[in-house]
Amino acid sequence: MHDLKTWRSKIAANLAGFERLPSIDQEGLKAAAVAIAITADEQGRPAFFLTRRAPRLNSHSGQWALPGGRLDPGEDAITAALREMDEEIGVRLPPDAVMGVLDDYVTHSGYRMTPVVVWAGAAVEAVANPGEVDKIFRIPLADAMTDAFVEMIPVEGHEHPMIRLHLGDRHMHAPTAAVVYQFREVALFGRMTRAAHLLAPGWTAR
Repeated sequence: MHDLKTWRSKIAANLAGFERLPSIDQEGLKAAAVAIAITADEQGRPAFFLTRRAPRLNSHSGQWALPGGRLDPGEDAITAALREMDEEIGVRLPPDAVMGVLDDYVTHSGYRMTPVVVWAGAAVEAVANPGEVDKIFRIPLADAMTDAFVEMIPVEGHEHPMIRLHLGDRHMHAPTAAVVYQFREVALFGRMTRAAHLLAPGWTAR
């Protein structure tokens, strides 16, 4: 696995060649943004931040999530992603840390989610906001690049599959899984892959 400096150049080059597709405007959708922040894990391996949401939240409690949330009035997706990352895991980064923006994903709960890829670096510390985050994980990029990481599940009556990503003996579904999958394909492998069509279980609306 390459070092952080090499990965920074590789990810930047892959994102520079990516043509993002925003979602088609749909009435009633709420705008949200999430941050895919590249860092290093405890062994110094390139990784990205992933959280488990606090169990007492009114919506999506206990689910896997990237740092992020709803846009405040007057915010764009990049500003919101950086603000939410600071509020949720205490990682404050400037706008020039942004490396690129991936495709929007429309969630069952009525959000148009915009993923923002940012460079956090190895030295950054993360502290969970207990009101929003139960635990912070650093997922090695190497783990996300294995064949075993991705599972596409056919769904009867639907043209497209449901996506599930495997994290050891745990797994996550879309919307987070769809966003992470596109990040893996585009930023890590340089494959111009879409993920907005991948299905999420109905319970992710809760």
